[in-house]
Amino acid sequence: MALALNRPLPLRAKERSWSGGRSYASRKMTSSIVCLSAGTALDCIPAAHVVIPDGPWKQIPGGVTAAKGFKAAGIYAGLRAKEKADLALVTCDVGAIVAGVFTTNIVAAAPIIYCKNVLKSSNTTRAILINAGQANAATGDAGYQDAVECADSVAQLLQLRQEDVMIQSTGVIGQRINKEALLNALPRLVNSLSATVEGSDSAAVAITTTDLVSKSVALEAKVGGAHIKVGGMAKGSGMIHPNMATLLGVVTTDAMVASDIWREMVLVSVNRSFNQISVDGDTSTNDSIIALASGLAGHDRISSSNSIEGRQLQACLDVVMQGLAKSVAWDGEGATCLIEVIVSGANSEAEAAKIARTVASSSLVKAAIFGRDPNWGRIACAVGYAGIDFNVNKLQLLLGDIPLMCNGQPLSFDRAEASNYLRHVGESHGTVSINISVGNGNGIGKAWGCDLSYEYVKINAEYTT
Repeated sequence: MALALNRPLPLRAKERSWSGGRSYASRKMTSSIVCLSAGTALDCIPAAHVVIPDGPWKQIPGGVTAAKGFKAAGIYAGLRAKEKADLALVTCDVGAIVAGVFTTNIVAAAPIIYCKNVLKSSNTTRAILINAGQANAATGDAGYQDAVECADSVAQLLQLRQEDVMIQSTGVIGQRINKEALLNALPRLVNSLSATVEGSDSAAVAITTTDLVSKSVALEAKVGGAHIKVGGMAKGSGMIHPNMATLLGVVTTDAMVASDIWREMVLVSVNRSFNQISVDGDTSTNDSIIALASGLAGHDRISSSNSIEGRQLQACLDVVMQGLAKSVAWDGEGATCLIEVIVSGANSEAEAAKIARTVASSSLVKAAIFGRDPNWGRIACAVGYAGIDFNVNKLQLLLGDIPLMCNGQPLSFDRAEASNYLRHVGESHGTVSINISVGNGNGIGKAWGCDLSYEYVKINAEYTT
C-alpha cells in the first residue's frame, strides 16, 4: 500500500557504495591494499572506500597529506607483537591552527591530558605523534611523563618546541607506552616523512588496532575564490560510542581560518559525525580528534563561520568527518553491515540528532538487524526513550523502502521481504537504512552504527588473551 506522509522523509544522498568483492576476515568489500615497504604479509591491510555524498567538491587521493604543507609517515616500531605498522607522525611545514576534541571519560589517557594542557596555551601546532599497541591510559604520573618525553624527543628531532607536538595513543588500557622501542624508532620515522599518498596511507595503517581496514579520505573544493583541500584519517572498530569522538582521528586542511572559528567549526563537525556513531556503547579513554589548518591555500582568512566562505569550509569539514565516521561504524568489530538512521520532522537538528543517535546505539535494534529480524517495535521503543518530546500520532518508520508505521499506527508489511532486505544488505556488508519522522519540524539528524554479532563477543572476550 502507499504510505501517506505528514512530512516527506529525507531522501538519502547519492553515495559511493561499499561493494562486494574481496573477502577479508568475513567482510566482503572492494578496496585497495595498503602494503608498507618494510614488508611481510602482515604489513598489508585493505583501505576503506570512504562514503561521501555528491556535492561542490571532488574526492582526491592523499588523506592527511593532500592539503598543502603536510607530511606523514607510518612505520613498524615494535610496539606490538604483530608485525604491522604501529607508529605514525603527521607534520606541518608551518605553525598550523589547531583544534582538538577529546573524550569525556573521566579516566582520560595521558596523551589526552597532555594535549588538553597544550591547547590551553597554544593556538598552533606542528606535529602529531600517534602510537598503537599501548593506550597509556590509567597509567598515572609515570604515563604522563612518558607522553611528555615522547613529545620532547620528536620536538628535538624536528627542531621544534615540545609544545608544538601533540600525542595520540591507542591500544590496551593500563599499559604504558613501550617507550624504549618508540624512542629508538623516532629517527627512522622522521626520515620517512613524505607529502605523498604513500606517506598518508602508511600513517593511516599505523594507527589501526582491531580495524580490518584503514580509513583515509580527502577532497578538494573552491572556498573564497581559492581551491582548498581537506583530508583526514581515523581509526576505530570497537569501544565506539557517541560522547566525543569515540576514536582517534587527524584532519588537515590548507584553508586559512581564525583560531576561534576553526575550533568552533571542528566541534560542530564532530557533533555531526563522530559523536553520531556507535558500535558497542563503550566510550574510550583515548578518544581524540585533532584538526590542523595550515593556511597555505592562498585565500583571505575566514573570520566568521556564518560567512559564505565559512559555510563552504564547514560543509567540506562535515563531509570528511562524516565519511570517516561512517567508515568506523562500517568496520565495527564483528559487524556485517552499516546502519544509517535518518530522523526528520523534529523541532531542531539537535533533537533529531539525539533520536537518531539513540536508535543507532540500541543493542536490541543492532541485534535484530544481525538476526535479519524486522522487529520495528525496537526502533519505535528507542525513539520513545531518546528523551525528546514529540507527538506519537505523527511517528513514521521506514526500513529501507518498506513502510512500517504511519501516523503512529502499525502498517501491514511483508515480513519475508523485510527480512530478505536485511539479509541481502548483511551478505554484501552494505547499509541498512532506517528513516524516522516525528512531526512537521525542520530538524533533521543522522547517526550511524552497525549490527551486533556473535563475532563481536568473541573478539572482545579474547582481546588480551
